[in-house]
Parts: sequence; C-alpha cells; structure tokens
Amino acid sequence: MKWRSLEEPAVGIDTRPLRDQFAERKQLIAKYVPAEVQAIHSRVVADLKASGISERAISAGAKIPPFELKTHIGQSVSSAELLARGRLVICFIRGRWDPFCCGQMEGMNDFLPQIKQAGASLVAISPQTVSQSFFMVDQHKLGFPLLSDAGNALARQFRLVYRVPPDQEAIYRRTFVNLPFINGDESWELPVPATYIMDQDGMVLRAWVDADYMERPEPQDILASLVSVPCQSP
Repeated sequence: MKWRSLEEPAVGIDTRPLRDQFAERKQLIAKYVPAEVQAIHSRVVADLKASGISERAISAGAKIPPFELKTHIGQSVSSAELLARGRLVICFIRGRWDPFCCGQMEGMNDFLPQIKQAGASLVAISPQTVSQSFFMVDQHKLGFPLLSDAGNALARQFRLVYRVPPDQEAIYRRTFVNLPFINGDESWELPVPATYIMDQDGMVLRAWVDADYMERPEPQDILASLVSVPCQSP
C-alpha cells in the first residue's frame, strides 16, 4: 500500500538494514507531512512511552497465552501447532497501511530462509481482517503467515493494546486510514509493535517492544538471537 504521497521502493529490492530504510522514510515524513500533523504523532508516541506500555508488556521469561487465529487464507492455526514445529518468532504489527510495518515484514521475509535454518518458524499478527491480511501478504510476497487478531484479543493478553487518541484518529480519517474497515471493528485500537522469540514450551526467550512505531528490531538481530540459543531436542 502506498503511503500518502511518500514514494516507496519496489517490493523485494531494498536489502538495506531497517534503520537505513526507516531513516529515509523519516526524512520524507519531515519533508512532506505538515508540522502540526507530525507534532500530533510525536505526542502520541511520547504519551505511550510515558504510560509504560512497553514495560508492562509480556517480556522475556514469561509464558505466552495459548491462541488460535485465522491465517491470511482463512485457515485456523493454534499456538500449539506452531510451537510443535520448533521455536517461534511472532511479530505484532499495526497493519498494511503503515509503511514501517510493511518495511519490517519485507525485511523479515528476506531472512526467512535463515530463520527456518535456525529451527524456528515466523508469523506476524495484526488486528486486520483476514482479507486485509491476504492483500498484505500478496502485495509484499510474504512467505510466512499473517494472522488476524480480531479485536486485538491476543495483543490485549500480551498487554500491547492502546486506543488511538481522537486527534490522531481525525488525521487517520482524513488520510483514509479507515481502521473500522481495515480491522472490522469500531474500537480504534492498535497494538504497539512487538517482536517475540519463544521456545517450544511457549516461554519468551527475547522480546522487543517499542511504543515508537517507527522503531523495529533488525531481522539480523532476531536471527542472531535464534542462533545463539540452541534448538531443544525433540
């Protein structure tokens, strides 16, 4: 999905680290997005950080709640099924309308063969409807499942959910980020972006949670964490 007048590189050709890609996108935001709009987004991030949401979220050493969600093709998949295959990497994202989510997913997709070689599987989870998830997987040629978390039910158990403030909601409405349509509910709730590595028992080995949606862990760092922890014996 093109993001409101900001040019994006063609899918599958940008292999730079996320920090470099995101720095470029931040420069475009600074150049093209009105200062008053930038100020509202910055304030929302600052308020989320001040709220302590990142610190309250599930972290390393905790056990994840069991779940069953639908994939982008409408098939049900459970955490038990996923963990039976080995370690699991979960990325909670906001949606296909967010260029930082799209960049992260493309970056993770580039590392998918190495993640599998390290004995892990990868899924992403968003509050989008199944059809929106399908569009995202298809457009960005993702080789891993994108699961639909209706009503942010699972993200809420991970303590990642917040309500979009009214002034930011107004911006989204003006720029056609129609969350009620995209997510299939009227809550205007989103998860803060988060990435988790679990062992086969569902215990969190590593967690990256950031209230700033423009910051995501490098796929290389996620892979390094997987490689540094040996696989469990079956």
